[in-house]
Amino acid sequence: MRCLMGGFSSGRCLLPPHRYTPLKKAWMDIYAPVYDQMKIDIRMNLKARKVELKTRADTPDISNLQKCADFVHAFMLGFEVVDAVALLRLDELYVESFEIKDVKTLRGEHLSRAIGRLSGKGGKTKFAIENATKTRIVIADTKIHILGSFSNIKIARDSLCSLILGSPAGKVYSKLRAVTARLAERF
Repeated sequence: MRCLMGGFSSGRCLLPPHRYTPLKKAWMDIYAPVYDQMKIDIRMNLKARKVELKTRADTPDISNLQKCADFVHAFMLGFEVVDAVALLRLDELYVESFEIKDVKTLRGEHLSRAIGRLSGKGGKTKFAIENATKTRIVIADTKIHILGSFSNIKIARDSLCSLILGSPAGKVYSKLRAVTARLAERF
């Protein structure tokens, strides 16, 4: 799934089958900021299963097209609309994706336990990392997607990699507390 820029004035985002229903349900929440605020035309091509974007005559900046493509792409990856819409409003936000096998080759039950460590009981570990690093994390099977600023993504990725490698959640929490205390001192 990639967002392709076709020329200077249009773009397309492929629609994976498992995101078709969530996209239909959240279509007006996606449509409104793209069409009204960013001044970009957006439509869902049902036959080709793509979301198509196109600049209008009153589009203030051509970079709005790329911002909208990133926004739609983030939704396709699994982020909530309220989280992904921040990509339209802030310039310093990025989405980074990696797979568990990029960190360590795991199979079978070992892989299942690693995914369980990332989520924690009731999502507690994932939410703790999100809150400490001011990021949003989507764990989709063996793929992990992180939305945030560059430095915050690095901190979240390091924490997630520690969990994949087998560190207990308590140790990761204490490292996060130390890192966030250092970040608080800096600002």
